[in-house]
Amino acid sequence: MGGFGRYLAAAVAARFASEGMSLAVVLLALERTGSAAYGAFVLTAWLAPHVLAAPLAGVAAGRSRRPRLFHVGALAGFTSAVAALAVLLGRAPLPVVLAAAVLGGSCGPMVTGGMSSLVAGLAPAGPRRDRAYGWDASTYNAAAVTAPAVVGLVAAVGSAAPAMAVLALAGALAAALTATLPFGGASPGGPGHTRAASPAAPVGSRAGLGSGLAALWRVRELRAITSATTLAFAGLGCLTTTSVLLAGRLGSPGAGGVLMTAFAVGALAGSLTLGRLAGAEPGRLARWAMAGTGLALGAAAFSPSVAAAAVLYAVAGVCDGPLLTATLRIRADHAPDAVRTQVFTLGAGLKMTAASAGAALVGLAADAPPQLLLSGVAALVLASALLHLLVAPRATGAGAAAATGLPAGSATAAAGRRSSGAP
Repeated sequence: MGGFGRYLAAAVAARFASEGMSLAVVLLALERTGSAAYGAFVLTAWLAPHVLAAPLAGVAAGRSRRPRLFHVGALAGFTSAVAALAVLLGRAPLPVVLAAAVLGGSCGPMVTGGMSSLVAGLAPAGPRRDRAYGWDASTYNAAAVTAPAVVGLVAAVGSAAPAMAVLALAGALAAALTATLPFGGASPGGPGHTRAASPAAPVGSRAGLGSGLAALWRVRELRAITSATTLAFAGLGCLTTTSVLLAGRLGSPGAGGVLMTAFAVGALAGSLTLGRLAGAEPGRLARWAMAGTGLALGAAAFSPSVAAAAVLYAVAGVCDGPLLTATLRIRADHAPDAVRTQVFTLGAGLKMTAASAGAALVGLAADAPPQLLLSGVAALVLASALLHLLVAPRATGAGAAAATGLPAGSATAAAGRRSSGAP
């Protein structure tokens, strides 16, 4: 198995463990304490550190003299916390359980954006890297589809504790595979290719804690995609609760999971097809992805049945699938080398925080009609497409290259990379 193949296996295993935690923690709490609220407290402690840990993890990874040890250590810490929660939850005092959850959650940004930042060192710039990010994005969607199903099946056959053990084993596998990856970095492109350093942070500088945030603000492409996806995830964070409420309104209270599974399967299909269009300009792809997702969810709000809603959810997922691929490509193309890992971890942390805020908001508005709630989700996602259109640079060709500091004709020019022979 080549270096990128091992990376994909590691990413699938790590994200499988991450995606399965939400369900496994709640199931284990119900099994041992009879209280879903207990599980909610532990899950909040697991998720809350992401936004605070993201910049710290990015800085530490960027400054580490032994990046392999740092990445493997973060995955090992994540895995240890999952295993500790499997033993302690419902048995140890709550403060001890919450402390374990906080420690595990602090490693979370390295499972998401931190791992994605490694792709640039495993695939040369251009169409090969575009395809690599398409595959990387598909690991998130594959984990979102499989992890809840596996956790639910194992818990139904045995109990939630073995389900947590499966997640811990997946995390351990991810750490072991990551230890075998080459960390030397891929060549930036073909012969004659050069990647210009962004003025936001000179290459080779020892980037400080605020350098990643500065890059997200000062580099217009990064500012556009970060602000747009953060707004979109404030809406998508409401989707699970809203889907459960919508299914109940349509006469099938237990079908909320069916709707979310349809969305996840569609997203996986979208990332494996539309997300791998190497010739598509990533900013335009991101806008169309958000617009399509918003329109499909808006239509689903007025579905007459669960079956019709599931079809529209699947369409929304197909549209959403390319969004992550486009986001990863934009970060890789425009993040200054010195703060690339910070940019990836911060972007992931901001999106997760926005999703958590959205989930809290829909909890406060749970008495509203589900159709209205889902329409609100759709409106936020559509607004994110408009926000990206307003913030992103509009120059093309030589003008875009000048605006971003990249040479005209570069494989990473803002006008969009083209494979040889592509229009």
